[in-house]
Amino acid sequence: MKFGPRPAADALGATLAHSLAGQSRRVPKGTVLTDGDIAELTAAGHDTLTVAALDPGDIEENSAAEALAAAVVPTPEKQGLRISAAGAGRVNLYATGPGVVLLDVDRLTGINAVDPMITIATVPPFHRVDARTMVATIKIISYAVPQDALDRATADAANAIRILSPQYATATLIETQVGNAEPSSKGRAALTGRLDRLNVSLTPRVVVPHRDAPLAQAVAEAEGEFVFILTASATSDMHDVAPSAVREAGGTVTAYGMPVDPGNLLFFGTHQDRPVIGLPGCARSPALNGADWVLERLICGVDLTPQDIAQMGVGGLLKEIPTRPRPRES
Repeated sequence: MKFGPRPAADALGATLAHSLAGQSRRVPKGTVLTDGDIAELTAAGHDTLTVAALDPGDIEENSAAEALAAAVVPTPEKQGLRISAAGAGRVNLYATGPGVVLLDVDRLTGINAVDPMITIATVPPFHRVDARTMVATIKIISYAVPQDALDRATADAANAIRILSPQYATATLIETQVGNAEPSSKGRAALTGRLDRLNVSLTPRVVVPHRDAPLAQAVAEAEGEFVFILTASATSDMHDVAPSAVREAGGTVTAYGMPVDPGNLLFFGTHQDRPVIGLPGCARSPALNGADWVLERLICGVDLTPQDIAQMGVGGLLKEIPTRPRPRES
């Protein structure tokens, strides 16, 4: 692509680089100049125009953006994505339903490394989305790029971005109580809000004493496809009441504790192939905490390991919850 000043008389078919006021109207940048545009500008005294002119083998910005989008999203319905129309070298990708975003980071980095003029910007990995959430924007920075660069960018782009949709429709929240103290409604309300976003509904309320045996029975009898436990007293050890009850019910505990704050005191595991999450006390607040990252991924079918939890520590210092009983800076 050739970029720079050119006599207006020789600018037919080139792309105007900067918006200019003509004799009777403004000609916006990015306009592929016609005889009428040139007459309009020369009548206003613009004898020289800054333009971009395609070389043989170049592909203009909108066509290039569309080609890259089609390469990244070859099967929009299966990938849970919608491709927007192109404009000014940009195409946006939108989620068509709730879920989390799965990104092939290495391949996306490779695409962005091909040519500085070919770019894809995305939301973070495993970002929760709703229908119509923008997931990525593809932007061709220059007015055109070489076809061979575009070919390299699109060669290994297929399915580098997709939405993982929720795999469960129902969940049970088991709450424990100490003595006759009725659990606060805040925990169930906050969890309901989180699950509504993923089209998961809660089964009727379950409240049991804060002891191993009744909690184990409640886990075994839970109606939902997914089980949450919110204890009256915080879980402070792998052998505390809630994780012990999961094991007593015949389940397993995969991990306890996470380097995300708020959210440290979380555990998760399984019971008869159902995911089980022991929620930290901060889950009673609707504010973002570590439990969000775990429940969103597990609900959408992502397998989590202790190593995955360890990696959440980078970026895991989240906004403090105002109602926290023991703030960080107390």
